[in-house]
Amino acid sequence: MKLTIWGAAKQVTGSMHLLQSEDYNILIDCGLDYEKDTYQEENQYFPFEPSTIDVVILTHAHVDHSGNLPTLVRMGFAGQILCTPPTADLTELLLMDSVNIFLSKQNRRSKGKRAGSGPKPLYLHKHVMDTVERFVTISFDKEFSLNPNVSLKFIPVGHLLGAAAVVLTLLDKGQEKKIAFTGDIGRKNYPVLVDPQALPPVDYLVSESTYGGRVHSKDTTLEQKLVDTINETCVKFPGRLIIPAFSIGRTQAVVYSLNKIFSEGLLPPVKIFVDSPLASFATDVYRKYHHLLNEESQDFYRRKGDEFEFEELSYVQDKRESISISNYHEPCIIISSAGMLEGGRIQDHLYYNIQNYYCTILFIGYCAKGTLGNRLLRGDPIVRLRHRDLMVFATIKQTDLLSGHGDHDDLLANVTQQDPGTLKKVFLVHGEAKSQESLARAINEAGYEVSIPEKGEVFDL
Repeated sequence: MKLTIWGAAKQVTGSMHLLQSEDYNILIDCGLDYEKDTYQEENQYFPFEPSTIDVVILTHAHVDHSGNLPTLVRMGFAGQILCTPPTADLTELLLMDSVNIFLSKQNRRSKGKRAGSGPKPLYLHKHVMDTVERFVTISFDKEFSLNPNVSLKFIPVGHLLGAAAVVLTLLDKGQEKKIAFTGDIGRKNYPVLVDPQALPPVDYLVSESTYGGRVHSKDTTLEQKLVDTINETCVKFPGRLIIPAFSIGRTQAVVYSLNKIFSEGLLPPVKIFVDSPLASFATDVYRKYHHLLNEESQDFYRRKGDEFEFEELSYVQDKRESISISNYHEPCIIISSAGMLEGGRIQDHLYYNIQNYYCTILFIGYCAKGTLGNRLLRGDPIVRLRHRDLMVFATIKQTDLLSGHGDHDDLLANVTQQDPGTLKKVFLVHGEAKSQESLARAINEAGYEVSIPEKGEVFDL
């Protein structure tokens, strides 16, 4: 049995791992690597022949895990894509959105040049639909046989609706071996989502390491942080709070948290705009799979109704309505995508508010190096928007209380719950080098063998 790490090696994006056993090739995740400006060009080729892949297992919907599936299909993959039911629905939304982003970049970069001369899209809507047709959904904690020698089970890990670790049991040359891929591990007590479930005993573990070496803030609660920020920005002063948030996952967590705050009367009413059509569609998926949300969320629903709908809240539908928000002069909260500010309607709101002293921009998630969000967080005094250099007068804040990833302690606990006599090796992926090194030291000190793979590195298991 061979494991090859083809993505998210010593970086966060582009998760893709190839497991080969007795002429059966399993690809775990097929995400976009978007840590370079040329990511569309970088993602159009695979280091293997797509037609040789027998099956793809998708841990969750985020595009750094799912976003290159249509390219794989377009280039010859003809097998099934296995995932949980919510992951199938959310992935379809995100892949369709990716096509729209590709097309908008093509049009934007070809302005003043020959039509369509911008970067060619990785895939089109047709390829997304071809991909969706290959989805086969499997419920959590259900043993599923891929062939007589391979079976899998999806274990809930929080992080995002439908997100799962996959545990594979393989009969390799007459010997049974178990290997788990964590995907992305969530954190306990996260809004709406269930807590990560412990993994069963395995022989090998491929673990994410995003927050290696970092521990989440524990000096305040998420609700208190939001109350304090809203009070300072929108109550004491007639300002506006802009929250860049990914449409799927973070937006639903923020909306639910705000619903609790205002329904409990912790603040006077403040108008809230959710400016993302994708967020509206995703919220419908959360409603569809309401039975998979955590017990607190379900109890809130029984007592007070829909977690994602309340009086102060408006979902913005069309572009004209989005533009009109700039003419809303009362204090307000704007939740818009994308979370790293690299596209979407959030850029319009930044353009009109980045020089507003009464505006606060609250980051609630990770911003990769090179992104506009990262530049604001590092304190750049001038940023470029719509081909203009703008001074940054808005207040920039950040909180990790809505991070969907478990921290160093959570990641370490996920390893140390395994029997060191059984677990032969831990492979760390999906993290920056510094984070991986910190987590690797802690895992090693706990008595486990650990490796930080290079991209393309092959391991005999």
